[in-house]
Amino acid sequence: MAMFRSFVSASTQLRQQQPSNGAGSLAAPAESIESQFSCPICLEVYYKPVSIGSCAHTFCGECLHPCLQVTSPLCPLCRVPFDPKKVERSSSVEKQLASYKAPCRGCSKKVALVKMRSHIASCSKVQEQIANCPKFVPVVPTSQPIPSNIPNRSTFVCPFCGARNLDQQQLVKHCIDNHRNDPNKVVCPVCSAMPWGDPSYKSSNFLQHLLHRHKFSYDTFVDYSIDEEAALQTALALSLAEN
Repeated sequence: MAMFRSFVSASTQLRQQQPSNGAGSLAAPAESIESQFSCPICLEVYYKPVSIGSCAHTFCGECLHPCLQVTSPLCPLCRVPFDPKKVERSSSVEKQLASYKAPCRGCSKKVALVKMRSHIASCSKVQEQIANCPKFVPVVPTSQPIPSNIPNRSTFVCPFCGARNLDQQQLVKHCIDNHRNDPNKVVCPVCSAMPWGDPSYKSSNFLQHLLHRHKFSYDTFVDYSIDEEAALQTALALSLAEN
């Protein structure tokens, strides 16, 4: 649904950029205008919209912000990598939000899209609809308790020196750079965090274990070149030769 909304929004914006006759009104019915200018993430009318340069997809600034905090961000909609420095404020969408009106989903009053969020927040009809929404009921009742001690499987602690908040890529690099010649047997923090992991099993060669036992997830979620992999394998070979 989000992808469909984005497609409709993009198509509409292209039509709006073309010369129009008369007042330049949208060709689509008024009822669909709000959905055409809705963020694919929050599904609400755009608020401080920004656009990604590489794919031209538009989102609310606040909605896209978490994606900009990672090393190699991907567009939430098409999953194409993009440069955070090429995310810009969408002034064209802002002008359209100020120009077009749509009926409120509650009171049916026509409101400028730029003011739609604040209107909905204060509209008694909308609040009444929200209050009357059916409550969620599980399809199949369950008596199993919700786990409260789920382990952290996103970041790990170095088993050699205790360095914290290392993702899998950083853990590999940290251990090669700082513990290449460490002969100690240690417990793999990645394995021990998994449901099938044995927190008491110590790897005799932790670096080799990291590069081979966890190579699949490393290749899948980390964008690195063949040269970088060769460097890791060379460092490992040197470590084995020195020991």
